[in-house]
Amino acid sequence: MRVLFVASPMVGHVLPLLPLARAFCAAGHEVLLGTGPEGMSAARSGGLEVRDVAPGLTVGPSFGKVALRHPVLAVRGADGRDRGTRFVGMLFAGLAARMVDGVGALAEEWAPDLVVQEPFAVAGGVVAAFRRVPVALVNMTLFDAEELFASTVSALGSATRVPPPAEVLNLAPAGLVEPASGRPLRFVPEAGGNTPAPPDLTRPGERPRIVVSRSTVADPRPDRLMSNVVAAAADADVDVVLARPDKRVAGRPLPANVRATDWLPFPAVFPAAAGAVHHGGAGTLLTALTAGIPQLLVPGAGDRRVNGELLARSGAGLAVPVDRITARDLERLATDDALAAAARVLAAQIAAMPDPAEVIDDLVALTR
Repeated sequence: MRVLFVASPMVGHVLPLLPLARAFCAAGHEVLLGTGPEGMSAARSGGLEVRDVAPGLTVGPSFGKVALRHPVLAVRGADGRDRGTRFVGMLFAGLAARMVDGVGALAEEWAPDLVVQEPFAVAGGVVAAFRRVPVALVNMTLFDAEELFASTVSALGSATRVPPPAEVLNLAPAGLVEPASGRPLRFVPEAGGNTPAPPDLTRPGERPRIVVSRSTVADPRPDRLMSNVVAAAADADVDVVLARPDKRVAGRPLPANVRATDWLPFPAVFPAAAGAVHHGGAGTLLTALTAGIPQLLVPGAGDRRVNGELLARSGAGLAVPVDRITARDLERLATDDALAAAARVLAAQIAAMPDPAEVIDDLVALTR
């Protein structure tokens, strides 16, 4: 059987599809992944055959054009106040519009039996509907996948009627968010590259270690996350590792307990850390939960405010505005037994979810 995976051209949208794609390969099926330029390297890191279905497409300018046409919605989305799916559907419909022709040409050449996509990559759904093959969604968000899919299809305004997905696979554990529909699928962390971890970061240090990460999505606004964590860390009894710090931080002296690195394979370094501080993206959140460590999330654009609230409600982390992070927050993150215990509970829930290999037969059955 041939399975076409489709992802928006963003690292955080490609990586969650890779474990299921490899499971299909291991089961003897043919797999091809279609994405845009900014997702190509992430796809290749998973060892898959990948095609660029939208040459020249860049996410930032595409999102910017939509924001300029809808300034009020853009302002609300920029700080996470927009909890609906209308504006995010508009953003990703802009990407999908650029991808439809490329995905269609790829499907015409390759004739897939099944399309697997993340909720926003609706170019896959449009082409699947035209070719009358089923679609399965892999939901890497904490929102309802079918609502995200429908909102993006609606904003795209496709002339082709796009039916709901035949199956939804949810990666988030029930202790974090109870999905409205679909079935569970275990989240398997992806490193997103072939760079090995520094050996000392794969084992616990003498003091609690906190790993800090920022978004892989480019943002024209100044990134204050790293700067504010560095300022707080100077008075905290913890060690801090900054993964890919922004230029303002990388070019200045750091406190003795703060270290800057390049890209880190989080699946290798999170298990040895006492906690993680990050922008609130679902992929980093789930990777840290799989390692069973507590997190401090900074509420921000899109889904990040809701993600932080859900994590804080679960007891496995903190949601702290970027300009309010203190040394006490960092020390609590690294030493609070209740936070650590709640994180381990969610890690156990993730470990108990079905492995990607366990859902292959049911997905194959969709094509019969």
